[in-house]
Amino acid sequence: MKLRLGIPKGSLQEATVELFRKAGYKINISGRSYYPSIDDPEIECTLLRAQEMARYVAEGLLDCGLTGYDWVMEYHDGVEIVADLIYSKTGSGKAKWVLAVPENSPIQSVKDLQGKRIATEAVGLTNKWLKDNGVTAKVEFSWGATEVKPPHLADAIVEITETGSSLRANKLRVVETLLETNTKLIANPKAWADPAKRRKIEHLAMLLEGAILAEGRVGLLVNVNKKHQQQVLEKLPSLYRPTISTLTDPEWVDITVILEERVARDLIPELKRLGAQGIVEFPLNKVIP
Repeated sequence: MKLRLGIPKGSLQEATVELFRKAGYKINISGRSYYPSIDDPEIECTLLRAQEMARYVAEGLLDCGLTGYDWVMEYHDGVEIVADLIYSKTGSGKAKWVLAVPENSPIQSVKDLQGKRIATEAVGLTNKWLKDNGVTAKVEFSWGATEVKPPHLADAIVEITETGSSLRANKLRVVETLLETNTKLIANPKAWADPAKRRKIEHLAMLLEGAILAEGRVGLLVNVNKKHQQQVLEKLPSLYRPTISTLTDPEWVDITVILEERVARDLIPELKRLGAQGIVEFPLNKVIP
């Protein structure tokens, strides 16, 4: 059994390879090859643009792949959405497709777009949004540099943004949000119905979700005298309940907990003050609920 997996090329490529590394897979992309190697003999990788991923998965040319929810909505809904993978090129989080216009534009809502010209890469998404709002406008595909097109080449744009910094730099303001999106693991319906492929896809989803859940979290191990145990436990925020183990000295216990890394830096001195010893902070690659 070979699982044909699509890896997004472009802005998400590096973040995706790093996510797979944390999940336990080593992907090597060499030169101009569109077929990366992976250290799992049951998986074959293909590198292609996220915009094309849903179509190839829907047609069965790929068994599964990673792409944005926006591109699933834009081009093909005939796929199974297996997992919600909230990560991006700049970190974890979601992105938004927004309607943006020049700062001095009179456009204040979707209704003001009647008869206007809109530039965007997401033509299908924009046309559907306009139709849902009863507005008729000319929507043109933009091949790039969409932010520079208003006001001379377009009255407005529909563009994806994570922080809005590029829009602000081009003196554009956001009018409305069309769609919130993030990466999804999608599967071909026939592959999803195949027991062996489904099991492999589910395992892959579990490990990727575990890697995302571990992001920004660390493990903390402390040794505590039982007389201070309750005080220490009250100080410990935890993703789950702390693990408590008895040490060779019956008067001492070992407490292990998972918490946010930014919390650990303030918590460790406080735990030391409460009598904790042998404090060890360690990194996490995956957290499986």
